[in-house]
Amino acid sequence: MEMDQMIIAVREALDDMKARDIVEIDVTNKSTVTDRMVIASGTSKRHVMSIGQHVQEEMKRQGAMPLGIEGADTGEWVLVDLGNLVVHVMMPDARSFYDLEKLWGFDSVTEAEVSQ
Repeated sequence: MEMDQMIIAVREALDDMKARDIVEIDVTNKSTVTDRMVIASGTSKRHVMSIGQHVQEEMKRQGAMPLGIEGADTGEWVLVDLGNLVVHVMMPDARSFYDLEKLWGFDSVTEAEVSQ
């Protein structure tokens, strides 16, 4: 599956589940692990787990098998590893604490590419 198709599929899966504050970050020149990241927030631990599960199921349905899923048992932070694309779904407190946008070189969420 091409990157553009994966991004669209992930966006749709996140939108289906009413994920909040969705941000896409291009880390191609900053990481050897992945090329793109999508970060989103959920409103509760159950919501975070459900969003992560839905992203996983939708990507499988479209033929993009996740390489791994982390955090689905606790709900604070779920990571769906799709190889060249990593999806992080987090509780707002965890998102604020880890501040992935800043970690990857953005001073704030507004400087990262925010999905509309």
